[in-house]
Amino acid sequence: MRTILSLAFVATLAATAWAADNLESKPSDPYFEKFQPKKAPRPAGLALQKGDRLAICGDSITEQKMYSRIMETYLTVCVPELDVMVRQYGWGGEVAPGFLARMTNDCLRFKPTIATTCYGMNDHGYQPYKDSIGDRYRKYSTSIVQAFKAAGARPIQGSPGCVGLKKATNWDEAGVEMKNLNLGTLRNIGIEIAEAENAGFADIFWPMLKAGFEGRKKYGDDYAIAGKDGVHPGWAGHLVMAYGFLRSFGLDGEIGTFTVDLGSSHATASNGHQVLSAKDGEVQIKSSRYPFCATGELTKDNSLRSAMTLIPFNQELNRLTLIAKNGKAQSYKVTWGDESKTYSAAELAKGVNLADDFAVNPFSDAFKKVDAAVIAKQNYETKQIKQIFHDLVSGKYKTIDDVKDEEMKKLFALKDDAGKFDREAIAAETEKKRTPLADAIKAAFVPVTHTIRIEAVTN
Repeated sequence: MRTILSLAFVATLAATAWAADNLESKPSDPYFEKFQPKKAPRPAGLALQKGDRLAICGDSITEQKMYSRIMETYLTVCVPELDVMVRQYGWGGEVAPGFLARMTNDCLRFKPTIATTCYGMNDHGYQPYKDSIGDRYRKYSTSIVQAFKAAGARPIQGSPGCVGLKKATNWDEAGVEMKNLNLGTLRNIGIEIAEAENAGFADIFWPMLKAGFEGRKKYGDDYAIAGKDGVHPGWAGHLVMAYGFLRSFGLDGEIGTFTVDLGSSHATASNGHQVLSAKDGEVQIKSSRYPFCATGELTKDNSLRSAMTLIPFNQELNRLTLIAKNGKAQSYKVTWGDESKTYSAAELAKGVNLADDFAVNPFSDAFKKVDAAVIAKQNYETKQIKQIFHDLVSGKYKTIDDVKDEEMKKLFALKDDAGKFDREAIAAETEKKRTPLADAIKAAFVPVTHTIRIEAVTN
């Protein structure tokens, strides 16, 4: 009997060790018991290169232009030294084989150097997992990765996100679990593809599933990380998605550090920031890189700020640190823009994250201008690909009178000698419209001069 018990104990230890080595750590709640998330590979270093052309590819969730917008705005203002150019290629209802069929015409023609994919939501069929689903997803996702590599681009295989409850339907808890187990399996297949093809991997499913669970526990059962329709996230879910993709780039999250000696009023700043003056606890700085600025109600699933309470976005990707040393008082009031926070001297000596603590700050207005320029460009990219490259070129409009859009009317005349639409000429003409929109993003990104005031608190 002792031998049998000993063998059972050894087997349990072996299984536990295997799980620790091969699976992501799971919250203890029974909600996660059935999930077996393989440990996601981490980037060995910075996956981005200066001057990269990033293609963001996916289905209707990508076409929402929310996580792609977060990513592009982040890359523009938080790591401007990388000078990354972004295009989004979202297409509603798309599955992996659908993108594979159009990627040469729509995506590769613009010569991306790095690309993210986010398929699986439609591929999983909203049903229990079966091998035919996994085999199909593996086959076409592998082909997409290989096609990017053959074109000289570095692919990042993104997992699908998760689903949630869908109001006024039969999407009960059991049905949601069944779909998520399917999506979790596709996530694991994606890891296998990335490892086999020496590609990057972005884990979207697991952080999103955990954040959704935490959100419901923290803010109530109506908190829907996957969106009110159970599939298309609001801003909270999209911030989690952007977090997963940005992490896959190996970014260090250092936006900047300001160090102030309260005893001497001397101040220094890290790269991307310049101290203009420092006197009596007041420091004026000129910054040519921004923190990622996010506002919104903490309890709402359509809020970027809310998601920041569920995932370590600010801690891992958005650190603008203020260090104030040699303070004689027990606590200090820090005023940045129109907002003030009080910290102990020990907290300031260790360093506080201004991006985390000040939702509204001196960068907010400038950040909004960049973000507005980003979405204007991404909106045109959807028109360029879906309405022009496909609806127009495919022959949807029989005569020019059928075309209502003025830009498309002009493109209607671009045909070759055989009377077919000249794809290259149309691509060149649409780039003339897109280029000023891309330039407007760079024009909106200007240095910000701001002041930090540190005052001793007297009781």
